[in-house]
Amino acid sequence: MFNIILVATGGAIGAVLRLILTNLSKYFFATNVYGTLSVNILGSFLIGYLITSNILRNFSEDFIKFFLIVGLLGSFTTFSTFSYEVLSLIMEKKIFVSLTYIFFSISVCILSAYLGIIINK
Repeated sequence: MFNIILVATGGAIGAVLRLILTNLSKYFFATNVYGTLSVNILGSFLIGYLITSNILRNFSEDFIKFFLIVGLLGSFTTFSTFSYEVLSLIMEKKIFVSLTYIFFSISVCILSAYLGIIINK
């Protein structure tokens, strides 16, 4: 039961942080794509960084796994929004832009998670 509370609390915080960052992105760019891309890259980096970090050694494994990774960063990053934006681009017949967004998002997010791990070594 306690793990559910950790996930729910982390998820609420992550969702609010995502909303803030995507709204901030809307202020600078005309599309939501950059906000979603930013949160997914940052979240991927932080997941990679935190799972290999000694910074959290004083916290319980459950706190790190359920609150930070599954809850906070799981709700901060958003594959469903990414999927919706890709489909919107395709329906707008922006096929090249959608394929570029898919390739860039996946490759840069994986690279960001890897960089997070490498920085800790």
